[in-house]
Amino acid sequence: MRRALVLFALAGLLAAASACGPIEYVSQVTRTAASAVDDARAVDAERLAPYDWTRAIEYLRAAREQAAHANFQAANRFGRLATVAAERAKADAIRRAADPRLLDEITPPRRPLPPGSDDETPAELLPAEQDGILPARQDGEDRP
Repeated sequence: MRRALVLFALAGLLAAASACGPIEYVSQVTRTAASAVDDARAVDAERLAPYDWTRAIEYLRAAREQAAHANFQAANRFGRLATVAAERAKADAIRRAADPRLLDEITPPRRPLPPGSDDETPAELLPAEQDGILPARQDGEDRP
């Protein structure tokens, strides 16, 4: 009788432990990560911190995808990564909104082109030609 009671208690403990993945997922991804992404969205992180914003939404998407496949350990890991990225995106967005000069961190200014040149790379500077590989021949073109 005592042995049956111990086995029953162990079976109950095992069942409860196996159910922790979905419970932790609900807390980590559904609440924490999604809220962090919403907070970042509220401060315009998509425009002001595009790198971390993209990381956050992609990690959140990956977390939801893993949960759909019942891989809750991976879902929780992606949820934590989404939270960190969203918090960083929010902080960067707030910092860049306060000082617009910091927007150059996102898109650095382009180097000025020499006078008289257009925005296209001259054919003699193409990487393929620098490596000794010539582009395909044009009709009527004679090459050695």
